[in-house]
Amino acid sequence: MTHTPVNHPARPIYRAIGGLTGLYLVVFGVLGVITTLGDDLFAQDDTKVLGQGGNFALSLLSILLGALVLAGTLLGRNRDVAINQWTAYGLMALSLFELAFIQTDANIFNVTITTVIVTMLLGLVLLMVGMYGKVGSEEEQKLAHDARLLL
Repeated sequence: MTHTPVNHPARPIYRAIGGLTGLYLVVFGVLGVITTLGDDLFAQDDTKVLGQGGNFALSLLSILLGALVLAGTLLGRNRDVAINQWTAYGLMALSLFELAFIQTDANIFNVTITTVIVTMLLGLVLLMVGMYGKVGSEEEQKLAHDARLLL
């Protein structure tokens, strides 16, 4: 995307924010696994983890997504940008799925409205981090800058 900034001055800060987002997902997942140990995979009860509803399946998914974001943060060099953006799209789609089925039997992740809000916010944060974390040559930076001027 030519309108995405290249070599943004605050890139290290955005990368750190991405890492913290991944860390939050891992911590939420680990605490969820500890809390729901022994429950069914898709249990629908009143389990709360960090103020959010969840079950063993959501905890495992959170660990997986958090580890993916953390791996991207450690790899860097635009792999983190792609991982953060695609994970962001997935989290936003997941939050809309959660919202659509929150009060039905299809609430397979046992979410609450708090979980929906946190999931959407995490997705939006990762999308922002992915948009401002791109690294490139000085030529790519100039092309991106010129393209933004045309808009």
